[in-house]
Amino acid sequence: MTAPRVETFRGSAAEWDAAVQGFAGWTHMHLHGWRELLGEVFGHDCPYLVARTPDGAISGVLPLVRVRSVLFGHYLVSMPFLNYGGPLGDARAVRALADHATAMARRDGVKLLELRSRSPLDLPLEASQRKITMLLDLPAGEPDKLWKALDSKLRSQIRKPQKEGVTVSFGADQVAPFFSVFARHMRDLGTPTMPLGFFQAIARHFPGSSTFACAYLGEEPVAAGCAFRWGDEVEITWASSLMAHKRIAPNMLLYWAFLEKSTREGARIFNFGRCSPGSGTHRFKQQWGARAEQLWWYGSSRADGATTPAPTDSAYSLGPRVWKHLPVPIATALGPHIVRGIP
Repeated sequence: MTAPRVETFRGSAAEWDAAVQGFAGWTHMHLHGWRELLGEVFGHDCPYLVARTPDGAISGVLPLVRVRSVLFGHYLVSMPFLNYGGPLGDARAVRALADHATAMARRDGVKLLELRSRSPLDLPLEASQRKITMLLDLPAGEPDKLWKALDSKLRSQIRKPQKEGVTVSFGADQVAPFFSVFARHMRDLGTPTMPLGFFQAIARHFPGSSTFACAYLGEEPVAAGCAFRWGDEVEITWASSLMAHKRIAPNMLLYWAFLEKSTREGARIFNFGRCSPGSGTHRFKQQWGARAEQLWWYGSSRADGATTPAPTDSAYSLGPRVWKHLPVPIATALGPHIVRGIP
């Protein structure tokens, strides 16, 4: 049998997305709009790959993004900032795509090739299992049933911000207030933020499948989130709340608002996003009744044990400690210049 032919994709977004949605395990992060968005906002080179059968049909896809900086090095990642994006297609196509990407990485002297798969793949690459995601099954179309399934303590935590007068708003007009919360939250964590333009581009490129929401105390946005819908699944990819309002837990109402909306609109799975096993974030997501799903991130690197940069890395430990003390406007202005080089 003739091996699939792998090449850089030069067709239309419609052709790519039609192929993606025909493969098992596809996610929002595989859609072509991310190629345009990451190139537009960060100037990243995005050599999206396809595997083709002898008659030219697409039998597999692999969105790749080249991320490089003087500080962090040179990476090929599928997909930066996001939880998924690894190769899709039949087994032969997936193997051919991974082999091609590995050869690219070797040829270009890449520090790390990382393919972020949702499921185990038969690849000759080392798999990192340092991250999980948390999933909750939803009673599609029945938000009242979901509410009743929550334990009494959780329902009480959701009612608390409601009693304090917190309300939640959804819509594209929430991008700017979302960012005001997100940027401050990231500064408080000691982590550089993406630019406002990144989230504005998300709303512009994915108007029907991205959702922004903010929880308000009076006129002040105090918690915010950004979620994506694909198929029967919704993932809340970014969520933040202000530490100054921790006492009233506005994030609990925010998450419930996303859960209620997703259920009402027919979603069957709510994805709380990735976290490290045993972390505080993991425990927060567990309390909703979510189950863990292992993520399989396959890598090929020039150095044993190489991973994408993280604030917890000892080599970068000074950065977060300093960053937390920067004024928010300065951290917000500097952050995008650093984030551009972080996959």
